[in-house]
Amino acid sequence: MIAFVKKYEGLWLFVHSPAAIVAALVAAVIFIGAVFAPWIALVDPYDLASFSLFDGLLPPTWQDGANPKYLLGTDDQGRDMISSILYGARLSLVIGLSALTIAAVLGVGLGLAAGYYGGRFDAIVMRIADVQLALPAILTALLIDGIARGILPATIQQDLRVAVLTLAIALSLWVNFARTARASTFVQMNKEYVQAAIMMGQRPIRVMFVHILPNILGPLLVIMTVDLASAILLEATLSFLGIGLPADSPSLGTLIRIGMQFLLSGEWWILWIPTLFLVALVVSINILGDFLRDIFNPRLR
Repeated sequence: MIAFVKKYEGLWLFVHSPAAIVAALVAAVIFIGAVFAPWIALVDPYDLASFSLFDGLLPPTWQDGANPKYLLGTDDQGRDMISSILYGARLSLVIGLSALTIAAVLGVGLGLAAGYYGGRFDAIVMRIADVQLALPAILTALLIDGIARGILPATIQQDLRVAVLTLAIALSLWVNFARTARASTFVQMNKEYVQAAIMMGQRPIRVMFVHILPNILGPLLVIMTVDLASAILLEATLSFLGIGLPADSPSLGTLIRIGMQFLLSGEWWILWIPTLFLVALVVSINILGDFLRDIFNPRLR
């Protein structure tokens, strides 16, 4: 029985954590809704033929003048708010997960190499990381986005908006992975199993990715969870500022930017519903990140 409890300690802690359960349910509902948006949504926000201007600015069903077909109302273009949010969450999650993957691969790779080789390479990587940490992530993303706009021809900038935005977010988040991987690698380098692998003549790549990486995944998973929320917020912020995705690409940030135009006109749902949805998504992911941190670091429980 004791062995079973130790083996499945994380599951036991999850079952006894109401906050983690609620956060997991909220995140799961949002992820499932985003993945199956084409089958769940009433209209396709990208298809102009699927909605009508005559249905514009309809309030949610609990207000007078509502259409029961649109549970949370419609925007000024007649798009169903639920459909726009599902597609917006789909796009935001795609950008966030893609940026997180690039940041993790780049950061973990550099962190492992810096911790393993040390010396001048470690100093160069860490100085670059220190310089970037001196700037807020949003400023780094704005800088990279501006450089991309200056380099890319104007004819293809619109087609590459998602790719440029994803790369800008990724390059603003790699530092956390690199610093954590480097520090954890320093610790593992003193372990006997790593020293034995080196003495046996195994290649550095094999030592880093076969022996060291599996043993430092705990803190990296926590960072991945927290940085996913950061990536989604960065996308929303850039799109809200008009630098990210255009108005015809309904990410969560774009929907909030559009809703700001109706803040004082009485159509509150166009702004507040996407905003509350974004807050629920980010908070649920952060709560799950805190839960994972508690699992991998029992001293914080």
